[in-house]
Amino acid sequence: MLSHINAAEAQFRHESEMRMREHALLASIRERRAARSASIMETAAPPVAYATRPSTRATRAAWPRPIGIKNCEATVCAVA
Repeated sequence: MLSHINAAEAQFRHESEMRMREHALLASIRERRAARSASIMETAAPPVAYATRPSTRATRAAWPRPIGIKNCEATVCAVA
């Protein structure tokens, strides 16, 4: 019976140490990512504002129109 208790305690200690190592590893990964993103943000150029022009395209229908129909409004196209 005592060997079962000792085995359970040893397993608990092992799992606790593994959890602590995994936690430390994840924390270091988070810190590294935060430092990398901070350095990228410092060295990145400011965003360029592009001038947008109004669209001259006709609004598209929600579904394709049959072949051969040229003038079809954005509403339902009548098909024979």
